[in-house]
Amino acid sequence: MNLEKIASFFEGWEETMIWSCLQGCMGEISPDDLENPKAAMLTLGDFCFFGGEPSETLVKQAAVFILVPQNQDWAQAIESVWQDGVTKGVRYAIQKEPDIFNLEKLSQYAHSLDRAYSVQLFDRGIYEAALAESWSKDLCSLFPNYEDFKSRGMGAAVLFQGQLVAGASSYSAYHGGIEIEIDTKPEFRRKGLATACGARLILECLARGLYPSWDAHDLRSVMLAEKLGYHRDKPYPVYFLKNKEN
Repeated sequence: MNLEKIASFFEGWEETMIWSCLQGCMGEISPDDLENPKAAMLTLGDFCFFGGEPSETLVKQAAVFILVPQNQDWAQAIESVWQDGVTKGVRYAIQKEPDIFNLEKLSQYAHSLDRAYSVQLFDRGIYEAALAESWSKDLCSLFPNYEDFKSRGMGAAVLFQGQLVAGASSYSAYHGGIEIEIDTKPEFRRKGLATACGARLILECLARGLYPSWDAHDLRSVMLAEKLGYHRDKPYPVYFLKNKEN
């Protein structure tokens, strides 16, 4: 596989899940041709990224929930292939700025919850608890086992009466950082739990010399990111495969 050529298709695309695939950390690379590729599809978790010359053949192979076109030509290819089988949506890129975090403020957020809750880093028990429920499984489901998660990922959990009710964790990992995933059990939302565990995770990343990358699925996620110190970049189009909806 011509990895150098494939990497050139995605040059300048500031998306850590792309980096994870190209660095061989996680995910799959699917070129249109092994020896002389003109396009490639990168798949990681729920995401497919398309780069190079638009290829309807590659688009037809997509088998996950979120399809991300590199440009309008790729968007047209997705619409042509999937037609009513996709819904167009938008996500929000967040700027990658390593030196913008206010550690004192993040520490305040991490310790802001009342005594009914505790914020702890993931251990094996929390990892297994996250995988056991649908609302929390994305916090660590891309890591094949706890040993791999402990080695390459990390997470901060909010516990209530010993039970996992919110978490901020590494959806994926790449050389030098992680992509953040934050989830809260529905009945515990709007209590500041995501803020607390998100702040704790960012602090842990910075302490380990890793960058905590953030990509927002909606404007609420953008607002939380900005509260924690990030700055929004720009919206970008995505397509949701209807037959793969969660």
